[in-house]
Amino acid sequence: MDYLEQIRNYEPYNEQEKADKEQILYYASIFDDLLTRENKIAHFSASSFIFNKTRDKILFIYHNIYKAWTWTGGHADGEDNFLNVALREAKEETGLKSVKPITNEIFTLEILPVWGHVKRGKYVVAHQHINVTYIFEADEQEELHIKEDENSGVKWIKIDEIKKYSDEKDMYPYYDKILDKMKKIGL
Repeated sequence: MDYLEQIRNYEPYNEQEKADKEQILYYASIFDDLLTRENKIAHFSASSFIFNKTRDKILFIYHNIYKAWTWTGGHADGEDNFLNVALREAKEETGLKSVKPITNEIFTLEILPVWGHVKRGKYVVAHQHINVTYIFEADEQEELHIKEDENSGVKWIKIDEIKKYSDEKDMYPYYDKILDKMKKIGL
């Protein structure tokens, strides 16, 4: 199944996802380069919530650009298998070697604003990430490593303490949505 078919078949969890899904499909109808950063308006990214085995902790990174504790993720950069993108980014950004999907399906869908910023000495214009999120599980005893060019910390955080660590208040509704959906479907 191709990536746009996955988006079309995705059942929105809430009103935010319903509206974002419509916008994503609209973007797909007018742009043919959403898989690459060549599209300066919007492009695909894939993120992950990495849970420990008892599902009472989440693995966050301290993101150097955003100066905040946050989930792992990255740009599709031409790849249309978003699960692979999320898995690769999870491993690269945390040092984990063994990360497994709790489900292979897209878990949540969102359009995330990215403010203009400087990366590797170049200005990156404000744009949107068309984001798909996956949920993974990892052993919290496994050794962690930072990815110095992207983050300066990797830490297991108790789920009920996420907001104590994360300063990105705009992300709270997305984190809450993921945790709420996990609870509702019994994962």
